[in-house]
Amino acid sequence: MTMNKANFFVPFFVFLFIGSIFSRVASAGDQNALAASFVFGDSLVDAGNNNYLQTLSRANSPPNGIDFKPSRGNPTGRFTNGRTIADIVGEKLGQPSYAVPYLAPNASGEALLNGVNYASGGGGILNATGSVFVNRLGMDIQVDYFTITRKQFDKLLGKDKARDYIRKRSLFSIVIGSNDFLNNYLVPFVAAQARLTQTPEIFVDDMISHLRNQLKRLYELDARKFVVGNVAPIGCIPYQKSINQLNDKQCVDLANKLALQYNARLKDLLMVELKDSLKDAHFVYANVYDLFMDLIVNFKDYGFRTASEACCETRGRLAGILPCGPTSSLCTDRSKHVFWDAYHPSEAANLLIADKLLYGDSKFVTPFNLLHLRDL
Repeated sequence: MTMNKANFFVPFFVFLFIGSIFSRVASAGDQNALAASFVFGDSLVDAGNNNYLQTLSRANSPPNGIDFKPSRGNPTGRFTNGRTIADIVGEKLGQPSYAVPYLAPNASGEALLNGVNYASGGGGILNATGSVFVNRLGMDIQVDYFTITRKQFDKLLGKDKARDYIRKRSLFSIVIGSNDFLNNYLVPFVAAQARLTQTPEIFVDDMISHLRNQLKRLYELDARKFVVGNVAPIGCIPYQKSINQLNDKQCVDLANKLALQYNARLKDLLMVELKDSLKDAHFVYANVYDLFMDLIVNFKDYGFRTASEACCETRGRLAGILPCGPTSSLCTDRSKHVFWDAYHPSEAANLLIADKLLYGDSKFVTPFNLLHLRDL
């Protein structure tokens, strides 16, 4: 599903320009406004990097982006109908413009000062994750790219100002880990042999070991304000329900148990180990698992019609398996679906999740929310 470059880049640059104008006006009077957002992760927060890769994991075709107002409903490479959680968080914290995708041709000069998005659909903490998609940017590569960006900041602002800008006025968001299970450890047939020799405990330990090194690398490059999301209840997404032939209220136990096992280790890494060893850094643990489970279980209370059916899906034998694309069927009211497609939440769900992360209490965000983190 390759899109003509001209059809993509015109709305892409238009939304950057318009978004920058309106956001700067809105945040002009806020002295605490976030200056830059640096986003690392997978398709949950990819803003278009995979458009520039030869990959099977892409969202650069309609109806993806149908509700993304800055592009007038044209796809930008976001794996949802509108804004990602990272987009919404940046807006609410006063970020002047959306973080530009690192691989985009305009990711240079002053455009970098609003932040950069390195996230990539199919990417994971482990380098082997997502190989089924051929190409993707894993977390190690994303951090490599930030190393390049960091040097560009020195040239743009000078070393002293760049260091302060990164340390005090920038937010580092990491939303990654789901693919390490969905597109690595749990891949049917492909990973079956590996699971015979690698227990869940060993696999999770490998994930934590890699993430520890990746976060420390970012710290050494002056990152100080981190928000790290845990893994959502991946056993409850439409894709898992479909391939396991479950009913609406059922979830895949193994997938959710793996997520919870990783999440417990992640919380210890952030709230105990790194908090003690990197004393001038601030780590926020985003409890995405409980946030999404709350939406899935209590979807009617939040105004949704369904938390099991995707809004954009393929009908028939492959229902709930293929991603959203031009041949997919579209629901009549996108605001009533928790899930946009078989894998990703809708903008309506993203708005609710972002709101809890921004202003919520310790049930969902620890030790404090993102508004507090920004103002430190």
